[in-house]
Amino acid sequence: MNKLYIGNVSEQASALDLESIFEQWKIPFSAPFLVKSGYAFVDCPDEKVAMRAIDTLSGKVELHGKVLEVEHSVPKRQRSCKLQIRNIPPHMQWEVLDGLLAQYGTVESCEQVNTDTETAVVNVRYSAKDQAREIDIHRKENAGAAEKPITVHSTPEGCSSACQNIMEIMQKEAIDTKITEEIPLKILAHNNFVGRLIGKEGRNLKKIEQDTDTKITISPLQDLTLYNPERTITVKGTLEACGKAEEEIMKKIRESYENDVTAMHLQSNLIPGLNLNALGIFPGAASGGMSPSVVSGPPAGAQQSQVESETVHLFIPALAVGAIIGKQGQHIKQLSRFAGASIKIAPADGTDTKQRMVIITGPPEAQFKAQGRIFGKLKEENFFGPKEEVKLEAHIKVPSFAAGRVIGKGGKTVNELQNLTSAEVVVPRDQTPDENDQVVVKITGHFYASQLAQRKIQEIISQVRRQQQPKASATGPPVARRK
Repeated sequence: MNKLYIGNVSEQASALDLESIFEQWKIPFSAPFLVKSGYAFVDCPDEKVAMRAIDTLSGKVELHGKVLEVEHSVPKRQRSCKLQIRNIPPHMQWEVLDGLLAQYGTVESCEQVNTDTETAVVNVRYSAKDQAREIDIHRKENAGAAEKPITVHSTPEGCSSACQNIMEIMQKEAIDTKITEEIPLKILAHNNFVGRLIGKEGRNLKKIEQDTDTKITISPLQDLTLYNPERTITVKGTLEACGKAEEEIMKKIRESYENDVTAMHLQSNLIPGLNLNALGIFPGAASGGMSPSVVSGPPAGAQQSQVESETVHLFIPALAVGAIIGKQGQHIKQLSRFAGASIKIAPADGTDTKQRMVIITGPPEAQFKAQGRIFGKLKEENFFGPKEEVKLEAHIKVPSFAAGRVIGKGGKTVNELQNLTSAEVVVPRDQTPDENDQVVVKITGHFYASQLAQRKIQEIISQVRRQQQPKASATGPPVARRK
């Protein structure tokens, strides 16, 4: 287990403070610090490093007057061996329920909970924590539907084990009731993650099919609605093959989710006051996902530096210009008001232009909102195929004196940027600075990757400018001395 929980963290502590402590004690970390109110999380490269961090820091190192507590991070679902099962049919015999529960491990206790509903609810305690999981069959929410989803809450291994057992029960039921048609496995996944599951030109999905000997299809984008942002992933094959495919599919989806959560929190830290819930581009609680928390601005009385306006050139398919502008320019006007940014479409360079440049000017939060809505609009209007993820190229201009810092020695910084953000970052060589002594940095990637790269590059520029200030003042006019 490489993820660490850092407790007893002062309210004044920042991610940079924690980074400094780890660097001071020469403890490497493989991902940015995720700082919450009073605690934080960080990933270490391996178990050995995680143990060294615990031994070196826990109870021994102080930050802002508080002694840090460092220990392994335990997922919520593994902290308790209790679970609750709801919607149990009233006609189910307790012997049958006991038999089902026994398939998941040793049951210590099973107690019925008094409710006003027709269906039964029981609290179950297993003897081992990793066997605990919650299974909910959505009967009432889908009354009359031919199919009903089953939600399983557990560790990745627990979910896969439960899924396998459920498929075995369904298969046995099909045999007993003489149903001859194939019973596939169907998985619901938020549309935000499906593009990365499919991969470029469908490569990820094809590899899973080949490795597991299954046939996998995904419901079309046309089936999506504002209230149903999930796609149905249908897996056909033997029981064992479907189980293997489920593990690989969920692994990809979890990776995408975790990457987005990390990027989301980094965006929250980099853009104070940003309300990610208002953007409608992240899976919300309504769809079963984890809602990003509303990030409040600085406390009253805190000094706020003036946020500088930025200009980003975002390149979209030429055919999408009409959708972005809207009828009589209504959509682009609404988007501009919503984001608080100036948004203009640059004239086409020629008749055969395949891409058009959108010029977005505004502070970081406005950039985030405007670009997020543009990415979403292109997906909604099907300018990218059902098996394609929306990836756009963005250009930002940086002072020529800061370009070297963006690249880093031997390309180290730009490589680190690409690894951290999953975006492609290119600083074209032999550029001639423009009239403002600026050069272009090209960023290509999906929305979160592009945003994170933009913010990191702006951070580098700010650092370089701060370092330039003392030099500028040192070369200023001499101060007259009194004799």
